[in-house]
Amino acid sequence: MPVKSVPLRLNMKGDTQVENVTALVQQALAGTGLTAGIVTVFIKHTTASVMIIEDEPGIRADTKTLWDRLIPADPAWQHNTRNPGEDNGHSHLRGQIQGPSVTVPFNDGSLSLGTWQQLVVVDFDTRARTRDLIVQIIGD
Repeated sequence: MPVKSVPLRLNMKGDTQVENVTALVQQALAGTGLTAGIVTVFIKHTTASVMIIEDEPGIRADTKTLWDRLIPADPAWQHNTRNPGEDNGHSHLRGQIQGPSVTVPFNDGSLSLGTWQQLVVVDFDTRARTRDLIVQIIGD
C-alpha cells in the first residue's frame, strides 16, 4: 500500500481558536490519486490539537468554554513557574488531553465523514503561531 505525506501550514491566533481544515485535507487526499484507505491528520505541536466536531458557531463557543472550565489558565501551573516568562501551562495540558491527531477512512477518493463531522485544528496557546500539520495517507 502506498503511503503519501502532505505538509500543511496554518497561521493561528491561539486562545482556543478553531480552524476548519476539512477542505485542505480533502484537497491533499485528492492530490494523491488514492481511492480507498485511511488519512491521519497530525499536528506537530504540544499546545494544539486536531479533532472532529460539528463546526458551527455554538459548538466553537462551547468548545472554548469547555476548555476554559476544564483546564483554566493559571500562573501557578508548574510549567509556568519553573520556566520564567512562560504562561501556557494550561495550553500544554489541553493538548495532552485532546491529542495531536485523528484518523479518518476514505473511499472513492473522499473522506468518509458523517453529515456534520468536520476536521478542525484547535490552538490552545496564548499567542499567535504558525502551525505545521502532516496529512499522511495510506491507501490504494
